[in-house]
Amino acid sequence: MKTKLGNNEAALAITAQALVVTDKGILAADESEGTIKKRLTSINVNSTEENRRAYRELLFSTPNIEEAVSGVILFDETIHQNDSEGRPFPQLLQEKGIIPGIKVDKGKIDLPGFAGESVTEGLDGLGIRLDHYRELGARFAKWRAVFTIGAHLPTRTGIQVNAHALARYAALCQAHGIVPIVEPEVLMDGNHDIDHCELVTEAVLQAVFAELLAQGVTYEGMLLKPNMVLPGKDSQQSVTPEQVAEATLRCFRRTVPAAVPGIVFLSGGQSPEEATVRLNAMNALDAAPPWELSFSYGRALQQPVLQAWQGKEENVFNAQHLFYHRAKCNSAARSGSYSPQMEEVAVAA
Repeated sequence: MKTKLGNNEAALAITAQALVVTDKGILAADESEGTIKKRLTSINVNSTEENRRAYRELLFSTPNIEEAVSGVILFDETIHQNDSEGRPFPQLLQEKGIIPGIKVDKGKIDLPGFAGESVTEGLDGLGIRLDHYRELGARFAKWRAVFTIGAHLPTRTGIQVNAHALARYAALCQAHGIVPIVEPEVLMDGNHDIDHCELVTEAVLQAVFAELLAQGVTYEGMLLKPNMVLPGKDSQQSVTPEQVAEATLRCFRRTVPAAVPGIVFLSGGQSPEEATVRLNAMNALDAAPPWELSFSYGRALQQPVLQAWQGKEENVFNAQHLFYHRAKCNSAARSGSYSPQMEEVAVAA
């Protein structure tokens, strides 16, 4: 059993703590080519490399965004791109005091023999890729595993194989000086109620942390990126933000070690406002949780930005204003001080 952190572990812990520093959270800008194509197509913009680069520059160069964003998760294409002045994106972020990160999983495939379940690929050659990304400036990484709730899902096997892969990824990251963000996502798809989601989320997190412990992952040098405990999107159940907060925190207190510096929630199909309100409710409910309760949002931060931008240079200023506003709303939610009146400021502007 470890009694104190070694030098590498201590360095990882410092980075992990910096990512969940007070009033800040993480921007997930790690959409795969398929996902970013869908988002650009939704605003009638072609998904060319230049358009993707221009959109990411809009986000990363937003004035004062470092007030609310501590880190950015990049995609492989993006970490190799430059801004319009020729600066590599990791350098642009670092100059603003934002920590660059990288998505390293290669997506999910069907789990053979288990209909309706998947497993995430990408462990082969991961150590070599981590060294390459670290040379480019990445200091943390992300790996996502998904779990579907159904009549007999997820199975014990489906949970276990993904928990094992998440832990193997996390151990490799730490061995190569990279902070792992561990993302076990219980999907919102389905008509299950909030109690069922809580049971499944608890089972998933128990398995994940058992594997992390078994594979020697240092909790102080990692972050957890989970779903909130919510009813399925096809459920007729109506829940308040306070009910979501109570169920989520109860579940995490039962499963997440206090040594983990922070929980950075994914938005998982929630609207931008829902993701903010529910994070706020958690921080308002528990003023002193054992871990920082933060955000690592993709769509919930970017959706208003895309709609405002429309691929046009003349819309960049307004799009950046909305991005800054959305990030600041979530910054306020970190301390439980967000209020709906904050949204009226964005409309007025």
